[in-house]
Amino acid sequence: MSELITLAANGTGLVVEAGPGLPRVLHWGADLGPVDGDFVLAAAPGVPPSSTDSPIRLTLLPSEQEGWLGRPSTAGHREGAWPHVRPELIAPVAVDGNSLSFTAADPVAGVEFHVELHLDPQGVLRVRHEVVNTGADTWTVDALRLLLPVPAHATELLDLTGRWCRERSPQRSPFLHGLRARESRRGRTGHDATGLLVAGTDGFGFRHGEVWGVHLAWSGNHEHFAERLAEGVGVLGASELLGPGEIRLAPGEAYATPWAFFVWSDQGLDGLSERLHAWMRARPSHPTTPRPVVLNTWEAVYFNHDLDRLKALADRAAEIGVERFVLDDGWFLHRRDDSAGLGDWFVDPTVWPDGLSPLVDYVRGKGMQFGLWFEPEMVNPDSDLARAHPDWLLVAENRPARPWRRQQVLDLAKPEVYGYLLERLDSLVTEYAIDYIKWDHNRDLLEAVPGVHGQTLAVYRLLDELRSRHPALEIESCSSGGARVDLGILAHTDRVWASDTNDAVERQRIQRWMGLLVPPELIGSHVGPPHAHTTGRVAELPFRCATALFDHAGLEWDLTGLSEDELAQLTAWIAAYKRLRPLLHGGVTVRADHTDHGSLVHGVVGDDQAVFAYVRLETSPDAVPARLRFPGLDPVRRYTLRALPEVAPDAGRFAQQTPWVAKGLTLTGAVLTQVGVQPPLLGPGQAMVFELTAD
Repeated sequence: MSELITLAANGTGLVVEAGPGLPRVLHWGADLGPVDGDFVLAAAPGVPPSSTDSPIRLTLLPSEQEGWLGRPSTAGHREGAWPHVRPELIAPVAVDGNSLSFTAADPVAGVEFHVELHLDPQGVLRVRHEVVNTGADTWTVDALRLLLPVPAHATELLDLTGRWCRERSPQRSPFLHGLRARESRRGRTGHDATGLLVAGTDGFGFRHGEVWGVHLAWSGNHEHFAERLAEGVGVLGASELLGPGEIRLAPGEAYATPWAFFVWSDQGLDGLSERLHAWMRARPSHPTTPRPVVLNTWEAVYFNHDLDRLKALADRAAEIGVERFVLDDGWFLHRRDDSAGLGDWFVDPTVWPDGLSPLVDYVRGKGMQFGLWFEPEMVNPDSDLARAHPDWLLVAENRPARPWRRQQVLDLAKPEVYGYLLERLDSLVTEYAIDYIKWDHNRDLLEAVPGVHGQTLAVYRLLDELRSRHPALEIESCSSGGARVDLGILAHTDRVWASDTNDAVERQRIQRWMGLLVPPELIGSHVGPPHAHTTGRVAELPFRCATALFDHAGLEWDLTGLSEDELAQLTAWIAAYKRLRPLLHGGVTVRADHTDHGSLVHGVVGDDQAVFAYVRLETSPDAVPARLRFPGLDPVRRYTLRALPEVAPDAGRFAQQTPWVAKGLTLTGAVLTQVGVQPPLLGPGQAMVFELTAD
């Protein structure tokens, strides 16, 4: 006799059939309200015409032995034994509020499984599995996957790819029969990581369509996949991607998967973002203080550390309103370029004869916090550390380390390596009362298998131990830009660096798609120099300011060479950011499905206020630009719309062409959302920011 278990939160519903056999999800999507026994007949898969038996049964631990013909949830083996696993329920399913759990076991294989599902108040469904070796000898875990069904009307897939300085590039494909898998063996999340794998109805966009997404909160090797069988069953899934023999469980030992986040919306991609952002903001560890304006010294001075020059930079930063000063790479032993010194975490006396105190004290005297750059997981072969401890490298046994980027990886799973790094970081944070660490990670772990799992957990432990010793310390996850952006690393850090490019044109798209998963207050975005050194593109200051405004804003620029006019523009922009950041970092992120593909429209909507950016990236074939519509507003309230002068180009030059830009407009939310306004004719690399205030 089966039992129907229903969970519901914030419009999301989950229906699970418990018994006979392992529990199976009959529905994941819209909250259906109460359902009864006939729902099983309505929602169960059909019987293929070639079968005289029963339909495919997709349980929460599906395997070939129970008729599941797709990627199995669990795979493992014991030496000399048949590798098949067929777990069976050994205790009733437990329900506690909006959480469901059960235990299943295969006594023949000698393994036991614990499955957890939590439907959180924001409508985010989190799933995790654990396997325990109950046998008499070693059990090797080959895979433990988390997957849920998606309906047949989810006909399209969206995933993200990318590279250095071009992260989070979307790609779409039909959701056809077969497997669409995104696997990463980089030892870190990867510039090309999908972040969120989405299935949706035909033509779904930011503001329309029904969509289902999955994300694995893990910073090591991983897989996300979508699969549809000819028998009419489709799934989304994710798991840690384990190397051969990476997880070998002795009797009594257990392996738990990372959390997989499953999220649904009938309001397009923005609906997914709204749920995920709300979940992130509800975490006890989420930053609660206003996100300070940052000055990072990298593109201002690179490796040229000179106390007088850095003091002058601090002077300018304080004058325009910067709140956090971060000294980037180049302060430690032997570090005159990127070929030497990684691992030697001692202040270089040839550059800093009196230590960092003269700069730290000066920065604090200007009313700013002080931050410092590290790359703790890496080591240069040309370093005192590598020469003293060649056995500390994370490399394949009895094989030389592969040269890559003139650096190697330290094996943090070794207690002596972990202990050295903790002592060095803790000592420096304590000595200088460091407020903020930019934690970099610039190399794929090319030869780390089977060490990626242990390395990733050791990094998490190191971050947590450092933060437990220094509760006020904030840490940014940087990984040659955006190569370690996931909800796993964000459980241990306070911000991610979106990309190593500060080219505002590239950043517009990178930040747009990174925001699908990550709320804006956790995404670092800086105003860089006019000439972007990563792409060679030149961009106007207002466009660069508009691009950095919406996320955790900062600067990465030599302010000492700026004109009075440029300093005045930055001062006004910083003041606007400080005034607006409660909205920018607490409101609902919205992105318009704009008909002109050469421009972007995005914003943040709060209870009584909204801020939107209209961004022109390239020219349009239309002589008159498409009307500018503002999604997400309350349709019955009236809003006053005005250009934000602190970050917009001179509105006066658009007054003759579009008179409302100069004087503003007051219209209902329905008009602004459905009809919109005629925007000014911007050139490529220009943007305007608008503030909307409700009556």
